[in-house]
Amino acid sequence: MKILVVGGGGREHALCWALAGSPLADELYCAPGNAGIAQEATCVEIAAEDLDGLVAFACERALDLVVVGPEAPLVAGLVDRLQDAGIKAFGPTAAAAELEGSKAFMKELCSKHGIPTAAYQRFQDAADAKAYAHELGAPLVVKADGLAAGKGVTVCQTVAEAERAIDAALVQRAFGTAGDTVVIEEFLEGEEVSAFALVDGETALMLPAAQDHKCAYDGDTGPNTGGMGAYSPTPALSDADLERVRAEIVQPTVDAMAAEGRPFQGLLYAGLIRTADGFQLLEYNVRFGDPECQVLLMRLMSDLLPALVAACDGVLASFDLRWYAETAVSVVMATRGYPGAYEKGEAIGGLDGAAETQDVMVFHAGTKADPDGTVRANGGRVLSVTALGNSIEEARERCYAAIDRIDWPGGFCRRDIGWRALGREIIPSED
Repeated sequence: MKILVVGGGGREHALCWALAGSPLADELYCAPGNAGIAQEATCVEIAAEDLDGLVAFACERALDLVVVGPEAPLVAGLVDRLQDAGIKAFGPTAAAAELEGSKAFMKELCSKHGIPTAAYQRFQDAADAKAYAHELGAPLVVKADGLAAGKGVTVCQTVAEAERAIDAALVQRAFGTAGDTVVIEEFLEGEEVSAFALVDGETALMLPAAQDHKCAYDGDTGPNTGGMGAYSPTPALSDADLERVRAEIVQPTVDAMAAEGRPFQGLLYAGLIRTADGFQLLEYNVRFGDPECQVLLMRLMSDLLPALVAACDGVLASFDLRWYAETAVSVVMATRGYPGAYEKGEAIGGLDGAAETQDVMVFHAGTKADPDGTVRANGGRVLSVTALGNSIEEARERCYAAIDRIDWPGGFCRRDIGWRALGREIIPSED
């Protein structure tokens, strides 16, 4: 098969790494890719948001499959465009991708179809939104409705903080059109966890659960990010819990989307919280998470490519996947200043030595390579160091041993990834 992966982050590096290992993959391309992906696939200089360029490339090369990594091209309708051109594509249509593209749509779907989620209201007027915030009381959550690169959600401990978050979205336009509408919802107390399913429009094939770390710094402090680390499996979601999530949340969503005339095909990622009343849905993503994709694919024993094709072809009911029993941990290395302003271009050394650490993969996210092969930081989240181990302690040790071999003064990482699974809180580092 001739395959194109769309995107250039750590998720796409993991996808390319997994697909490159398939005996069914003859040609593998990635658009736009990065310095690490270039070791697995042929990178083509087409932006992930350049729908015209991507469709033209797929047609010119007569590709057999396009795997869309990021959310923006999915919401913009890349899968629709590819399907119209006769190209098989893994990912939801624009109508189905609205599950992530509009938090208000997701909440309304849940309300209509009885899928457990927090009480909420949606607003386009700041004064009305603030009045509801006062009525609801703190703590509460303010969310920009549209895509905001993982940064549009504010957990507010006071009503005053909620008012500032409302103003940021609706008045100051901090998120552009993504903040035209805000969703305000009750704060749910509990532990967050992530569940994933391959979906073919009718059947949801559950993948192992994972747990991520959204805050920038140790001890779950600092601003929200796109994700600073993850691990799988997690003791917070047993096999029995996973079946309950499938039966109560994921499959009802798949059924609801089909009933609404928006059948979902692709990867459905449920952000959940375990409350005293059971699991509730916080959000949906309509693609592999990042860095959750990295830990999942490190644990995948089966060939990924037939699974993606089965989701496209609607035959997941007769499909299964096998997984390694080991734990996978991924630690993100980011540029200092992220998720705020940061500098690009610093050289990163020691990557070959880091990759030599036992059972470690260094997935690239925001990197680029000079003609002489020098790898430079080219984004906020830059590397995703991922390891397997017989326990979370062993996998963590391998991750941090590899990170300690990387020479990048301008980078930082959290040193407490996986602390919940260890059952104790790790003392925060100075970073």
